[in-house]
Amino acid sequence: MPGMQWARLQANLNVRLRRGAWYRIRQVGPLQVVLEVRGQTLQVPAAFLQIIETPPRRWTVVARPDDAVRLPSSWGDRYAVCPSCRERQPIEGHPAAMRCNRCRESFDIEWRESYDLGL
Repeated sequence: MPGMQWARLQANLNVRLRRGAWYRIRQVGPLQVVLEVRGQTLQVPAAFLQIIETPPRRWTVVARPDDAVRLPSSWGDRYAVCPSCRERQPIEGHPAAMRCNRCRESFDIEWRESYDLGL
């Protein structure tokens, strides 16, 4: 759909967004971006976001945050975030693609991009 944009967090902040997950943009202002998060809107400072104009189609690999409390320790030092439904999943090995356990969609994994935010 023309004119749609997506954003993800690019800073180590706790602003109710999953690290590595893409969210649909509702409105872009000079300082704030309004995102759609679980059916509701959330304002986030624009400076902390990466914005794209095409829907994301690859898993994002995220370094496990030091303060992670809801991620099983068995997942190790990284996990993946589905580009479609934002579900988090463990990664075993170095696969080229993976199927989401939640939405059942299959996507390539974006290994060339680093998403660790210095965590």
